[in-house]
Amino acid sequence: MKRGHKWLVGLGLVLLLIVAAWVAALRYLPSDEELAQRASVELEAALGVKVRVGALHWRLFPSPAVVMEDAATEQPQPIVVKKLTAYPDLFALLQRRIKIDRADLEGATVPQLSLRGLGKGRETPEAGGEELPLARFVFRDLTWVSRRGIPVVYDGEVDFDPGWRPRTAELRRPGAKDATTLTLSRNGQDDQWEARIHVGGGTLHGDVRLDTRAGGRLHLEGKLQPRDIEVESMMAAFNRRSVIGGRASGDTTLTANGDTVGELARSLHTQTIFTMGKSTLLRFDLDKAIRTAGKEHDGQTPLDSVSGRLDTQNTPQGMVVTYTGLKAASGSLTASGEAKIANRRIEAEFAVDLVDGVVGVPLTVSGPLEDVKFSVPGGAIAGAVVGTAVLPGVGTAIGARVGATLGKIFSPGPSAPASAPRPAKPAPPAKTR
Repeated sequence: MKRGHKWLVGLGLVLLLIVAAWVAALRYLPSDEELAQRASVELEAALGVKVRVGALHWRLFPSPAVVMEDAATEQPQPIVVKKLTAYPDLFALLQRRIKIDRADLEGATVPQLSLRGLGKGRETPEAGGEELPLARFVFRDLTWVSRRGIPVVYDGEVDFDPGWRPRTAELRRPGAKDATTLTLSRNGQDDQWEARIHVGGGTLHGDVRLDTRAGGRLHLEGKLQPRDIEVESMMAAFNRRSVIGGRASGDTTLTANGDTVGELARSLHTQTIFTMGKSTLLRFDLDKAIRTAGKEHDGQTPLDSVSGRLDTQNTPQGMVVTYTGLKAASGSLTASGEAKIANRRIEAEFAVDLVDGVVGVPLTVSGPLEDVKFSVPGGAIAGAVVGTAVLPGVGTAIGARVGATLGKIFSPGPSAPASAPRPAKPAPPAKTR
């Protein structure tokens, strides 16, 4: 047989083997209809809600994959998946095992409130031993919608170790003014990760650790170090408005407990001790609020320094934010106080010191964030103008220097000498029988 004929015969045998393998694979691979039906049943059983799947089919080139398109949960605010491509391990598939080498998500919307309705179906079996159901997950254009309807788009990827432990992970905020990224790297096989965060032109680096305690309950803890973060830019990166502009640094601790990853997220508690240098109180003029007893406050307040403690606590009703030990300085003014924000309402009390901490004017902030009310007791302003006591117990013996200084601060025009206090009226004579 000639050499050329031998090559043709060999090539023909290879082609026959490929065709034979292809036919065998098609016998074992489920059809598109079977895939759609199986996916619908499994998703509903696992999530506890019905799922509508627009299309589900096999894609053979450039590599075998299962493609799901236009899927959505049947909820008031549905979770929507535009396109999810899964690249299965074919060897595992031929053994009737589901193992995904990689899954790519292109376009999805996840309302936070809709997650509460999931997970009420039967539990899915967990991977045991060295089994790794999903090795790599890549997502693009994933929109997270907060409880208050604020959408934030993310890109990222996660590489998993057995037990759904991320080996490496990266989360990005495309389109943010300053680079906004989170990178996690696992330390060996320990459940400890190095976290490197870039946000607001600064950094928030540290470590987090996950422990399994009695009864299988999970405990998460970590320490982060915010450094030189521009607060307004950081808030804008997540489509939120900041009340202050300036760079912050400090120390943060975080803790969470739960039986599942979802419970960990819902119980997350952070504590941050922070300091800020030159900064600006946005959309609030402190001097104007004091002078008008809270009736007018539009404007800004330049600050020399700000410090305090910020606590955040996730709850089933949303995040509760608490500020304690707040201290701010602006020229001859200093302010101290505390505030609490929950369900988009604020309740806060401050004392504004006007003369090196000698006199304090009480300032109350309350109401929904969309319509905050500021109030200053009228008696405090009147007392300040005439140089009398602002707070009970201070007395009128503070002196003329205090009265003159307060007069300059509160009077819109040239200060006038304070009038002498009127003598007290004599008490009425006692009645006799």
